Amino acid sequence: MNAIHAAPAVHDVTTQLLREWPLPMPAVEGDKEVRGHVLVLGGSREMPGAVILAATAALRAGAGKLTVATGASVAQLVALAMPEARVIGLAETEAGGFLPEAIDRLDPLADRVNAVLIGPGMQDEAAAAALVHGLLERLQGSDTSVVLDACAMGTLLHAPPGWAPGEAFRFAQPVIVTPHCGEMAHLTGIEKTDIVAGPDARALTSAAAWNAVVALKGARTVIASPQGELWQHEGGNVGLAISGSGDTLAGIITGLAARGATLEQAACWGVALHARAGERLAERMGVLGYLAREIPNEIPALLESIAGREAEDQ
Repeated sequence: MNAIHAAPAVHDVTTQLLREWPLPMPAVEGDKEVRGHVLVLGGSREMPGAVILAATAALRAGAGKLTVATGASVAQLVALAMPEARVIGLAETEAGGFLPEAIDRLDPLADRVNAVLIGPGMQDEAAAAALVHGLLERLQGSDTSVVLDACAMGTLLHAPPGWAPGEAFRFAQPVIVTPHCGEMAHLTGIEKTDIVAGPDARALTSAAAWNAVVALKGARTVIASPQGELWQHEGGNVGLAISGSGDTLAGIITGLAARGATLEQAACWGVALHARAGERLAERMGVLGYLAREIPNEIPALLESIAGREAEDQ
């Protein structure tokens, strides 16, 4: 983690790049299974809305089937808010996380989901890490895409039992992680100001060390792959800096991954869609004051316009 990678050529995430990197599209006769099954795992007594935001965004990104696993104390609330979803209630820890038995409860889904998002609205970082490690072990060797957001990214600070003492944790299979600079500081122990000053090198180094696609969020978001590729996206507006915005971004990325996008493709497209949704909302409502829950509604039309199925060019 101490060696800083030299930055390669940076690819700008533009409309042209996205059109030359088209998302997988289901056949006309395809059913909801073909469009992909998403599992959103998160939420807590204090933050039940995060999974609702993320799950809505995943469906707006084109996923066809949705399961939400959340705390038993809020499962009914989430089910009422998300009539499109199957909702599973999980036993909770005193700190608001999930008990280890959640792994067995979710095991039957492991072979049936195409993408898993873990983290929105979760509390109890240690419990979240234990859950992530257990699920990753179950998913080992599968084609299921995994996105870690918010509390679940703390998995990197809590190595599983049997891990060599003092050895930095590394994912066996690539996942997506979506930190902002403050969260990256927590994960790496590096000062936030240093990360803000050099996000490219930090994203590349972390991506290689963790075996993860790293979407380091900010006014300029950089996306780094474990192989040393680097993309950047500048856009959006300060209105996106609002509670729940990160949950919607994570949901968009996961929905795209469920459709069959690669991890790098899902991250790049997701970041662009999220930013452009903010731009469209600002045009109609003003830069400040639109809500995270309004972001997903912009995604379907943006998917069409970016793909060139509308005359509008971004």
